[in-house]
Amino acid sequence: MNVIASRGQLRVSLLRWTLVTVPTLLLLGMLSGKLAGNGPENPWFAALLKPDAYPPPQAFGIVWSILYALMGVALALVLSARGARGRGIAVIAFAIQLLLNLSWSPIFFAYHSMSGALIVLGVLDLAIVATIVLFWRVRPLAGLMLVPYLLWSGFATYLNWDILRLNPGYDGADVSGAVERIEL
Repeated sequence: MNVIASRGQLRVSLLRWTLVTVPTLLLLGMLSGKLAGNGPENPWFAALLKPDAYPPPQAFGIVWSILYALMGVALALVLSARGARGRGIAVIAFAIQLLLNLSWSPIFFAYHSMSGALIVLGVLDLAIVATIVLFWRVRPLAGLMLVPYLLWSGFATYLNWDILRLNPGYDGADVSGAVERIEL
């Protein structure tokens, strides 16, 4: 007999990995954003002009939760593919793109660097494409599950670029959110 694991064992392995990867990615995404002070309540961000295509603020939490869940399941599919050719490099590519993803919020919201964040997004978009290709080679479904993430990241790249275009004087600006008092 040449079988490493039964189908039932493989399903249990996928379930175990999913129970680790999905909550971990959701938590990391939430922490990155919260620690960076992202969102409409950030005084610097609130002062920026937004493009017409900018979605309602509550859409970001919903979309990112779905994307992190899809990313977690895709990663679990690859991690549960023990012995698959290319599995290790696929996981490394995923880790690299995840670090880029998590670095965007602090660069944009905490450091107010729209241009730096745009560079990160450009590199992230390329890293996601590479991860999709590598995941596809291990498990095609895993690669396919990252396509919505690539599309949203591309949209985020456009938004970042357009916000920078609309607010060139705010790139790297230090805005405390404090009220300035002027006496006449």
